[in-house]
Amino acid sequence: MKNLGLLFAFVLATVFSTPAFAGSNEVIKIQTSSQCDMCKTTIEKGMAFVKGVRKTSLDVESSVLTVEYNPAKTNPDEIRKAVAAIGYDADDIPAEKEAYDKLDNCCKKGAHK
Repeated sequence: MKNLGLLFAFVLATVFSTPAFAGSNEVIKIQTSSQCDMCKTTIEKGMAFVKGVRKTSLDVESSVLTVEYNPAKTNPDEIRKAVAAIGYDADDIPAEKEAYDKLDNCCKKGAHK
C-alpha cells in the first residue's frame, strides 16, 4: 500500500510538471505612457489581476512593460486592453478616459517633462 501511494505521487508529479500540461509562457513588450515610479506600481499591481498574466515588469526610463503570460489564457490584445483599462496607453491602444482621469497628476502624460 505504501508503494502504491509513492507510485501515485510520482505519477502526479510527472504529469503536472510536463510542458504540455503546464503550458509554455510567452513574453511581450508593450510601450506605455507611464511617467514615474508610481505608474510602475499602479501598472504592475493592476496587471497582477489579469487572467493568464504570470509576471510583469515596467522599465520606468523607457516606459516599456514586459509581460510574461500564458497564451492558453490570454493574448497580447487582451493584455494591451488591460493596460488601457488601468489608465495608460498600450502601444496603439489609448488609455480609457475614465481610468486616465483617475490617475494622480504625476502619472499623466507629460507630467515629468
